Amino acid sequence: MHSPSSPAHRTGTPVRPGAATGWELHGLLPQTLSAEEIRAINNPGRAIHEHRAYTWNGWHFDLPPGVFHPGETSRLVHTRLLDGTLPVAGLRYAAMGAGLGVEAVVAGVRGASVVYALDVHPESVRTTTRHYERIVGADGPPLVPLVTDVWEGFPGGEQVDVVTFNPPAIELPLSDDPEIVRNLCLGRDIATRFFDQLVARDLLAAGGVVYLILSNTAPLRDIVALGLRAGFDAEVVHVEDWPGDDVQTYLFALRRPGGRPGGED
Repeated sequence: MHSPSSPAHRTGTPVRPGAATGWELHGLLPQTLSAEEIRAINNPGRAIHEHRAYTWNGWHFDLPPGVFHPGETSRLVHTRLLDGTLPVAGLRYAAMGAGLGVEAVVAGVRGASVVYALDVHPESVRTTTRHYERIVGADGPPLVPLVTDVWEGFPGGEQVDVVTFNPPAIELPLSDDPEIVRNLCLGRDIATRFFDQLVARDLLAAGGVVYLILSNTAPLRDIVALGLRAGFDAEVVHVEDWPGDDVQTYLFALRRPGGRPGGED
């Protein structure tokens, strides 16, 4: 890690949408924050072992123990799915790390052709299914719930057009609680497996897009580089520069060559 005073540590001005793409964008991204800053920002308690509730967009969700409670980073994705910034209408959509199911519900409401909800945690998949059935209902697009480690359990021969992924990519050992580790601290390994499996199994349709959200509390530059080396282009869709600290949170679009889903070239 870099010390706060070293030039490579400084976050600088956030990279705004349209400023750069690909490797040029990669070179402008901030370095990972120091270990001290990351620990100060992320101080997980043990609430994940309790039964909790979550309300967003007038929808009410209950969270059994072990199911991830969305934070501000997750809500950036929820909001941009709902307002159409991340288009899913008529497209095959996958929520990687479905959690309590907000992304899946929004995609169903927004008219995706099919919604895949993937999570390694069985209770999260059950919770997503329950919320989807209650809020979206039988008249919405079909939901395909999958208990799977990244893409391992995804049906062979199927492809998707749009993926959202908020990886638990912090690399510091913030806790020895396995539930907290699973939800926060898997590092770049989970991103490596995500891209390796996505490409090796040809799961993303030509012109498909992965919307990846990362902050500089994680190895942001290294993970974007994984996508670039896997053959994706990268651009910034949204950046959030949180007041009061040096955290920068980026929502990236990583596109597979071949045009944009829905026929927009």
